[in-house]
Amino acid sequence: MRAVHSFLVPGIPPLGDTVTLPADEAAHASRVLRLTAGAVVGLFDGRGGACTAVIASTNRSGSEVTVRVDGPRDAAREPRVAVTVVHAVLKGDKMDDVVRDAVMMGAAAIQPIVTARSETSLAAVARGQRVDRWRRIAVASTKQCGRAVVPAVFDARALDDDTAWLGGPHTPNPRLLLVEPGTALPARTPREVAEPPAGAASIMVGPEGGWTPEELDALVPVTVPMTLGHRTLRADRAGTVALAALQAVWSDQ
Repeated sequence: MRAVHSFLVPGIPPLGDTVTLPADEAAHASRVLRLTAGAVVGLFDGRGGACTAVIASTNRSGSEVTVRVDGPRDAAREPRVAVTVVHAVLKGDKMDDVVRDAVMMGAAAIQPIVTARSETSLAAVARGQRVDRWRRIAVASTKQCGRAVVPAVFDARALDDDTAWLGGPHTPNPRLLLVEPGTALPARTPREVAEPPAGAASIMVGPEGGWTPEELDALVPVTVPMTLGHRTLRADRAGTVALAALQAVWSDQ
């Protein structure tokens, strides 16, 4: 029997055992979806574990929901290449769409950055608790697309002349730098990017105004410039298109 709704739990218990849903998941199951005892659901632990389950009980207030593990569940396959999306924070709620779509396209992680032309600051990101929001969106998108792995959304950081942090574990090589059409840089197309033998890569996407010359001077020596063709894409769509193009070239969909 197919599970219609999925819920994130700390771990998947053995077959036949019960688990209590976390408070926010319980509230969503009982108060929003109005699920009752006997409803078939899915569980996943955010790290690849997944199963089907049956709601065993709910309390009167809907604050507590227990479910019984019913059997295994096949989650959506994770891509062979774990791609981290390093994305400039966009204005308004456009970054919500970036996170949602990157998760649905199979991104392994998302690193928000504030660049010279970003229309926000690290302080504003922190005040608005935007990273927490993006993490909730990542969970919701994981549920929607049937994955069992919740991609990490790292704390936002500034992109400045010090690019040493790019060599850290959050931005694996090759680091593909999306550049605008007509750039004078020797940019590759997705078709010219071989599948990374190490099984990981990063895509760097700039803000609405693009990268500054100073940022390009700092980034080009440690990245591989890549272009998506002759058309200028919206900043909130470029990363999704890049992921799709690379997955098609690598037969990794």
